[in-house]
Amino acid sequence: MGENNKILLVDDEHDIALAFSLGLQSNGFSVDMFTNPIEALANFKVHFYKLALLDMKMPEMDGIELAQKIRDKDEKIKICFITAFDLSSQRVQEYSGCIIKKPISIDDLIKKIKMEME
Repeated sequence: MGENNKILLVDDEHDIALAFSLGLQSNGFSVDMFTNPIEALANFKVHFYKLALLDMKMPEMDGIELAQKIRDKDEKIKICFITAFDLSSQRVQEYSGCIIKKPISIDDLIKKIKMEME
């Protein structure tokens, strides 16, 4: 894996965030996990992460709004949205062709993330 394997993970469902975080870490990724998008944005490190894994439906700020604010700070970061809903909208496609449907196995998540980070 490349030198930058750092992922920002934001999902308001703690159990899902924790499962994804542990699965990614056990596969060699470095993960900063947040369950609050406002807190994630406040702690965002510019040019630090290779990829942001963002839940679409969160209170206070949805994944697309968070993606916009992250991209304002770091235009090179790759973004993947995670969602239980079908979101093939143009709004999502503008920011990322990467949409990960929940539920997803850790193995499938790892495959998708590795593909996106190449």
